[in-house]
Amino acid sequence: MKHLRLVLVVILMLTVFLAACQPAPAPAPEESMEDELPFFYGAFATPIEEPWDGVIHAALQKAADEGKIRYEYQDDIGYAGDMERILREISEDKKPDAIFGDAFGNEEAVRRVGAEYPEIAFVFGSGLGPAEPNVAVFDNWIHEPAYLSGLLAGGLTETGTIGVVGGHPVPEVNRIVNAFIDGVKEVNPDATVLVTFINSWFDPAAAKEAALAQVDSGADVLFAERFGVIEAAVENGLFAFGAMSDQNELGPEYVVSGPVWNMTPTVEYIINQVNAGSFTAQDLKDFSMVGKGGASLAPFHGLDAKVPADVLALVKQREQEIKDGLFRVNIAEETPAGAQ
Repeated sequence: MKHLRLVLVVILMLTVFLAACQPAPAPAPEESMEDELPFFYGAFATPIEEPWDGVIHAALQKAADEGKIRYEYQDDIGYAGDMERILREISEDKKPDAIFGDAFGNEEAVRRVGAEYPEIAFVFGSGLGPAEPNVAVFDNWIHEPAYLSGLLAGGLTETGTIGVVGGHPVPEVNRIVNAFIDGVKEVNPDATVLVTFINSWFDPAAAKEAALAQVDSGADVLFAERFGVIEAAVENGLFAFGAMSDQNELGPEYVVSGPVWNMTPTVEYIINQVNAGSFTAQDLKDFSMVGKGGASLAPFHGLDAKVPADVLALVKQREQEIKDGLFRVNIAEETPAGAQ
């Protein structure tokens, strides 16, 4: 009996030993946390150095850096018919959850491809409305800080002549320029505002040339609705106002401020919608306005000391009134009178 028990104990110990020697089963492969993030793609008609598309790209890149999305992009697609092909390739090959971009000049292409891929959220800057079921639209509603910039410009000019260089005389640009002019006229009713459109979304050389012509006509403050104007201001030692982003680095001694567009509220909203599976075609206008943090006045970087105290006080007052909903900046989308 003792012998039998001893044999059983030995067998049991041997079984335990052999089991312990067996390699542990390989764990089931797990998806990386990055693979679980929504995948967003940027499709930009201009180079991202152009401020309009640059602002969208910056917000998407910020979300990627914060670990909220995976992000890739293609820029400088242009307006010669490549947008439709490239959007279709992105949709078919990359299969993103959302595509951001600008549809200006490519409206039909964006909407045509969007209709073919209803499972993808198409989120595009556009002068038209949303398209069911999956094309949402936005725009840079920065007329409010443009008006504030006009107040500042009206107080800074010594010659009484201010130059504005814009892209195309379309409603989306006109409302920014008109708001700027309204600001100028509020503090300086007798001021002359020269407006030139270069009929391009990105032509820095043409924008600079137009600005230099305005300087020759007496302008001593410039508003750079398009990229290239600030270079002319710096070369002539004149104050300037940027647009879309804080452009003080282009002329630290001369770029006073300017209307800033912040796409982060829009991007954050779309991320939440995609994650919740609740994305719908909609107009995202409100997310690009002051009230939701989508627009603001660029930092002064110390140049507020150059602004007359009474004008600066008015700017701060109006800015707070806009935030509180107590002051409404007029939206005028017609081409400014006398524009060239």
